[in-house]
Amino acid sequence: MIQTPYYLIDKASLLNNLEKIAYVRQQSGAKSLLALKCFATWSVFDLMQDYMDGTTSSSLYEVKLGKQKFQGETHAYSVAYADNEIAEVLEHSDKIIFNSIGQLERFNEVSSDKTRGLRVNPQVSTSEFLIADPARPFSRLGEWDPEKIATVMDQVSGFMFHNNCENGDFDRFDEMLTLIESRFGHLIKQVEWVSLGGGIHFTGEGYPLDRFCQRLKAFADNYQIQVYLEPGEAAITNSTTLEVTVLDTLYNGKDLAVVDSSIEAHMLDLLIYRENAKMAPNDGSHAYMVCGKSCLAGDIFGEFMFEKPLQVGDRLSFQDAAGYTMVKKNWFNGVKMPSIAIRQLDGSIELVREFDYNDFMNNLS
Repeated sequence: MIQTPYYLIDKASLLNNLEKIAYVRQQSGAKSLLALKCFATWSVFDLMQDYMDGTTSSSLYEVKLGKQKFQGETHAYSVAYADNEIAEVLEHSDKIIFNSIGQLERFNEVSSDKTRGLRVNPQVSTSEFLIADPARPFSRLGEWDPEKIATVMDQVSGFMFHNNCENGDFDRFDEMLTLIESRFGHLIKQVEWVSLGGGIHFTGEGYPLDRFCQRLKAFADNYQIQVYLEPGEAAITNSTTLEVTVLDTLYNGKDLAVVDSSIEAHMLDLLIYRENAKMAPNDGSHAYMVCGKSCLAGDIFGEFMFEKPLQVGDRLSFQDAAGYTMVKKNWFNGVKMPSIAIRQLDGSIELVREFDYNDFMNNLS
């Protein structure tokens, strides 16, 4: 039995998402690039690259990982490139997308032989959180003025729009794409490709995939462009669990259980957005607040229902623990980093990475 804590990636669950991604590619013509900012565990890229067209990135290191570990196209994007990294970014990418006209002009000469794009901010999004809203007031994420963008059309061959955030509503997606067309359609007619970014939850249960495909195909046909999608969560949703063990139980007005993991260190995105983890099963008659082992008072995974009272040594399983989770894990309090295991398609479980004290020590100075 693998020592907890560990992330367990289930390839069969992952495959369910990937088959929907491949269906969208087949029916709409849109290509899909894995957003490494959401998920970058390259041990399962062998499966993912058979169903996707490449990767997209947010930094030099992600560009290099995509180029070295994932077949297909490698798209580079960053809010800002530094002078000392631009050459390496260009070396490892097939397309480079600049966040601003200032960056495009700064690196115009060195990138002149590369396929280039520009991020465009349509000033509307689906985000419910200001911290994650690309269209927030005074946003630095992309150019928004069509007249200004028109002055550099001879320097780019494509655009990237990223304004969907956990959007599982097709009608809302359609509405925002229509708005993009109304504001920027005359410019889109002048380019060869458009990325619609990530945040479109089209692999979710009940999502109208065929309507989605028809809309993408109509968009591509109307402007004679290649459409790209950048699924992150959509690619890996419900594919991974965080397996933990109960270390202690106590009572302080509520029944509490402390586990050998930490939301601050191992599921940080939930703490940032003040959301509870997901537990399965969660339908018993015994309520517990499940807490992390760090010293942070608010290191709490959430309140869950169990069939029987929890005991020291019980194993618990937090669901949907891949997106924006594994990429954000950290060494807060020196809490042991979760190992990474993969349930292969034949059902066997392979431990692919363990972390120890030396990893903790070498992460510092």
